[in-house]
Amino acid sequence: MLWLWILGILAVLIVLLCRTRVGVHGAFGGGTLTLDVKVGLVHIRILPAKEKRKQTAGPAKKAEKAAGEKAKKPKAPLPKPSLADIKDAVHTLAPPLKRALRRTRRGIRIHPLQLSITVGGREDPAAAAELYGYLHAGVWTGMPVLEQLLVIPAPYIHIGMDFDAPDTIAEGELGISARIGTLLAAAFGVGVPALRWFLGYQKKHKQQTAAQAPEHAAA
Repeated sequence: MLWLWILGILAVLIVLLCRTRVGVHGAFGGGTLTLDVKVGLVHIRILPAKEKRKQTAGPAKKAEKAAGEKAKKPKAPLPKPSLADIKDAVHTLAPPLKRALRRTRRGIRIHPLQLSITVGGREDPAAAAELYGYLHAGVWTGMPVLEQLLVIPAPYIHIGMDFDAPDTIAEGELGISARIGTLLAAAFGVGVPALRWFLGYQKKHKQQTAAQAPEHAAA
């Protein structure tokens, strides 16, 4: 009988955990980013992180730290995805993500959704115009689908173009919340395709880097 009580308590805890609502709220613009995480009734500020007090280390600790930094091999940063990589990711991940979200029955809520993007085109007007077109197409194509799959009470998205600006500027506010059980159901549906795409993306750029190495050496 004891094991039945244990299984019953575990089942209740799992149900309560799956029904717990978690969320992320972020705001960005002007070179600043704030990020808060909400778990139930608890709010946690992630960014900007609190500054830690610097503790003065003795000579032995400083020498040990310096030796450890020398021993660490610098990791090659992951290359910035190109427009073709983003298009490939959307093409690969959109169908499984759509199926996973349909199974959640609009269990994910996005509020607020305030986004303003100004594409800068001074350096390369043709590429900027192409990016502007893709962004508009993505919004007009994707938002109706997202509003069918998710709860988005009051979305606001503005995409502009400035051929005098050197860089693309984005600012906005975004909040996403869902129950843990809903997130687990969506993750199981899209996790494997996303991992396959990421591994393929990583492998492709490693091959490109290896192919470019002899050219740089010859130059």
